[in-house]
Amino acid sequence: MADGRPFYITTPIYYVNARPHLGHAYTTIVADVASRFHAMKGIPTFFLTGTDEHGDKIVRAAQKENLSPRAYVDAISRQFRDLWPELNIGYDRFIRTTDPAHMAVVEKILQRIYDAGDIYYGEYEGLYCFGCERFYTERELVDGKCPDHQTEPETIRESNYFFKMSRYQDWLISHIQENPDFIRPERYKNEVLAFLREPLEDLCISRPKSRLEWGITLPFDDKYVTYVWFDALLNYVSALDYPDGERYRTFWPQAQHIVAKDILKPHGIYWPIMLKAAGIPVYRHLNVHGYWNVDESKMSKSLGNVADPLDLKNVYGLDAFRYFLVREMAFGLDANFSEAALVGRINADLANDLGNLFSRVTAMAHKYFKGVVPECDPEIDREVNLGLVTDAEKAVRVFEEEMERFGFHKAYNAVWELIGRMNKYIDMSAPWELAKKKSSRRQLEAVIYKFLEGLRIVSGLIYPAMPETAVSMQRHLGFDVPENADGPYFDLASLASWGGMAPGTQLPKSTTLFPRIEVKEKETPEEAPPPDPDIPEIKPEISFDAFGAVDLRVATIIKAEAIPRAKKLLKLEVDLGRRRTIVAGIAQHYDPEDLVGKQVIVAANLKPAKIMGTLSNGMLLAAVDKKKTAIATVEGEMKPGTPLR
Repeated sequence: MADGRPFYITTPIYYVNARPHLGHAYTTIVADVASRFHAMKGIPTFFLTGTDEHGDKIVRAAQKENLSPRAYVDAISRQFRDLWPELNIGYDRFIRTTDPAHMAVVEKILQRIYDAGDIYYGEYEGLYCFGCERFYTERELVDGKCPDHQTEPETIRESNYFFKMSRYQDWLISHIQENPDFIRPERYKNEVLAFLREPLEDLCISRPKSRLEWGITLPFDDKYVTYVWFDALLNYVSALDYPDGERYRTFWPQAQHIVAKDILKPHGIYWPIMLKAAGIPVYRHLNVHGYWNVDESKMSKSLGNVADPLDLKNVYGLDAFRYFLVREMAFGLDANFSEAALVGRINADLANDLGNLFSRVTAMAHKYFKGVVPECDPEIDREVNLGLVTDAEKAVRVFEEEMERFGFHKAYNAVWELIGRMNKYIDMSAPWELAKKKSSRRQLEAVIYKFLEGLRIVSGLIYPAMPETAVSMQRHLGFDVPENADGPYFDLASLASWGGMAPGTQLPKSTTLFPRIEVKEKETPEEAPPPDPDIPEIKPEISFDAFGAVDLRVATIIKAEAIPRAKKLLKLEVDLGRRRTIVAGIAQHYDPEDLVGKQVIVAANLKPAKIMGTLSNGMLLAAVDKKKTAIATVEGEMKPGTPLR
């Protein structure tokens, strides 16, 4: 599967005017997920993150803390550096824009562009946002305010140096149009092109030392420091030891950036033009994600409604936290964050789906085979034919395709579809029934082997998002995996090849991957929402034995027709392993011809009852309120007569 091309992924270098928050954590985690995935393909990877430490905002933040800019940036940068290992983020380099080597690269590139005639000196009066540290045009403002900080910019008149961005406008438009996935998802490519329909103004790239000294001095005028973006963006090449470093030659041709949509313009317009002017090849992809919203408002440092990622990790577990962020946000769109949503994902996806599957399969392996991976006879395997091999191959294929284009949530949707199919296949194959007959021993071996092999594949696919859980699963499947296993231990090619479980392997004692989180009820009735008067009260509790007496089955509707003189009733002929006639009160909501072929749920062991002259042998399950009726159907095709458990 490996195409041999190296993979270089970067986060933005985070501005150190405030401590790290959930937005920083998400960007860095998905970069880590992308890096781990490409390591699984057996190709060289390089993962860069770091901190942006110059500019007006840093000076102001330091003054509030009664610190020098140097002492302030050292403290905040350390918070970022210390956070990432606690989120199991395995970056290759952490760069700071105060690093001497980075500053030397900035000076070299500034001088080169200046010598080429693309930087000039001039006087400018404009609207300046100190929060963004840049000038705005009138058309960029919203109701006269900065769209990010919701403050009115100040009018500043001063002499500065300007970068001739306008010279490269037509080139950038052509480059984006000729490389349609240069900026992705597509909505952000279109946003950049829409901006470029207007004349592109030259960029002010300096600040006079008379009002700002904290920055990199321009190499051609020591009375000025460089604009923060012209400093910060160059970290992506300086970190690779540009221009002569081996890392630069290896990784820069495959550079991919991950940014949030609020810094689309600097990365989608300033940065490629800077590279073009400096004679440096342009990056391969700019991958743009949306915002995390809390209470429907943008999560940001400026507005103050941020969440501490460490608090969440410590309460609910690191892998659960990483998985939630990767699965919950459709990359490119905004997503809502809440503790309730996090707990819901843990209970539904991790405890119920993955955790339950892992526990069921490993428990059966220990019960029926004393924890030894059974042999799988090829002939019996073909006879059993659950469809799991095809499902696993599809999951691996879709996972790889979506991860390549940063569709992280879609990649893990595919994995969870496989997990869901495996849980259904356990019920269909009923290993506990096979275990009762000696004649079914070989079928039981094949079935348990298939489920163990399916778990092996799942354990590899979850590795980029949940590395600790992947290691735990592999160890309990009998693999000798080191504690801090990296991508090559979860080789993607091996996941695409069925049969990695070695018969005869002894499985360690099983474990619970994700305990279910019990959600506490509200303490007082006043806090609970009022009951809906249209919804009937829940009936008194019954025992499991009482409920188990109801035999619920999957049935396929073969024929449907109206019952004369009965406006609400339909006569249904269904197949649930045997033919049955059922009378159902759904005539006002369903046309008979639309029901034929549907798979529904019926209570199969009710006593027969004559309704409007027709004997009904069972009951169709449906949800009913004052406005509509919806019959209970089955997702995917099931064999008629399959019981619900």
